[in-house]
Amino acid sequence: MKKILIIEDDQEIAELERDYLEASQMQVTIINDGLEGRKVAMSEAFDLAILDLMLPGLDGFNLCRDIRQHYDYPIVIVSARQTDIDKIRTFGLGADDYMTKPFSPSEMVARVKAHLARYEQLKQNADQSELSEQLKCGGLIVEPAKHRVLLNGEEIMLPNREFELLVFLMQNRGIVFSRNKLFETIWGLDALGDTATVAVHINRLREKIETDTANPYYIETIRGAGYRFAIRNGGRTAYEQVASGTLIGSQASVIQ
Repeated sequence: MKKILIIEDDQEIAELERDYLEASQMQVTIINDGLEGRKVAMSEAFDLAILDLMLPGLDGFNLCRDIRQHYDYPIVIVSARQTDIDKIRTFGLGADDYMTKPFSPSEMVARVKAHLARYEQLKQNADQSELSEQLKCGGLIVEPAKHRVLLNGEEIMLPNREFELLVFLMQNRGIVFSRNKLFETIWGLDALGDTATVAVHINRLREKIETDTANPYYIETIRGAGYRFAIRNGGRTAYEQVASGTLIGSQASVIQ
């Protein structure tokens, strides 16, 4: 049985979330205070956390950051705050999803199940990977099984979604993926979420691995199409090779 932590100061909303999650055979712990929520999160094992942002004691932004620094399980924000700035900030702190109040309890359960399934798949893939497997490009080295990223010899820490995006794009170098396809593949939520989330995570990822985010070396934006991890060959990118006719086949494809 999956264990879910709900940190929400509105008891009525917390109980509504609990009832729907328990109906889906999940074990739920409710905490109404941010400081107490952090204490519980750091002392007990959970599979997913649902956080409000406006909490007494400690706000949801700092709570999200603190949980992410110690655990890699999914974090879902459920808040009445609806601005893009709040969403971008929470994604930057390591949140995996953002729902605004009022919300559909059934959709909330669907999102929770999707995140749990993705997290379980990520762990299984890591267990099944060869420990020696490495993905390399320039000074960037990724070890999927160890959830480890090295840039010019220094380890950098990536939240789950950024790590999954990087691994997926590196494993499919040269192929252009639309936002919709990346959202469906990485988040596993089909049309339940906002695909702008993809752009936010790509930007956060670039901030950590690119020397010049305005002219990325690794992750390219293909205007009107999507994103791809560059193929480097003799100093030319995949785009330049396509233009010159030296790259053909699936590497020039766009996946919608």
